Amino acid sequence: MEQLPELPPLIGEAPHFLDLMERVQLAAPQDRPLLVIGERGTGKELIANRLHFLSKRWQGPFVELNCASLPETLLETELFGHEVGAFTGATQRRIGRFEVANGGTLFLDEIANATLKAQEKILRAIEYGTFERVGGNRTISVDVRVIGATNADLPSEAEAGRFRADLLDRLSFDVLTVPPLRARTEDIALLADHFGRAMAGELGWASFPGFSEDSLARLVAHPWPGNVRELRNSVERAVYLHGEPDRPVDKLVLDPFASPFRPVRAVEKSVFVAPAADPVAPLVSARQPIDLKQTLAEIEARLLREGLEVNRHNQKEAAKHLGLGYHQFRARLRKYAIG
Repeated sequence: MEQLPELPPLIGEAPHFLDLMERVQLAAPQDRPLLVIGERGTGKELIANRLHFLSKRWQGPFVELNCASLPETLLETELFGHEVGAFTGATQRRIGRFEVANGGTLFLDEIANATLKAQEKILRAIEYGTFERVGGNRTISVDVRVIGATNADLPSEAEAGRFRADLLDRLSFDVLTVPPLRARTEDIALLADHFGRAMAGELGWASFPGFSEDSLARLVAHPWPGNVRELRNSVERAVYLHGEPDRPVDKLVLDPFASPFRPVRAVEKSVFVAPAADPVAPLVSARQPIDLKQTLAEIEARLLREGLEVNRHNQKEAAKHLGLGYHQFRARLRKYAIG
């Protein structure tokens, strides 16, 4: 009887992390599509890997594809393959990731970046287990479990028309949200020790001396916008720069770009808008009688125009800038006749 392969380490004792691990244990055996959501650097690919190897598909292939790493023209052929002559330069048949993953799991990282056309074919492949290669007309059947991952707010993307709502419904049998490192500060010391020991081993040290109290306190206090990936880089950097196996690491370089000689790109004046101390104060004061409805409308219209101006009249970016969905933003433009 074959044994499960050694799973990649997922280290932590924080309550949010343990809750996620319990959810992974429950979801893994269910042969359904799943979504893994989390900020960059939180380890979404490790969660997907564990979901595969704890499932009944563990002996099958685990195939990964980053949907953001390919241009639109290549994403479909990478997913579904192509036939000879499908496009200029297609001199050989190519097998896509769905076929390679047959009997196993296909992990689609950054799935929010897939084109709408590719999303439609992904939905069909999940729903019916069938697809055609690019440039082909023969239906191919596969048995693949799809796990998608993203750091985007997919419900908002679907509302804005940038992600298919039907694909979102199909993928969200369950949604596993990976907590950011700032929500599991109890795990920072554990992770730092793990990464420190590994780096010390690479450097040929007999042992890892650990961190000084001050250095460890700095690690715990740091916000870690890059999450576990950023922590790993910082720990490995500190260990290799330290260079003294017999003394605790007492210096950290949390920002490797910090330098008095760092080149600074000039901010384009056309996109810079100096913020007002209070954007409402110049327009309204309740000390005098006012038409509240009209005044609020004027404020909203002004903010819409400023949002457009700051984002060079790119409506999608302006909508994001104002915290609105694209269709919500468009409706407000029509309401105030803003071109």
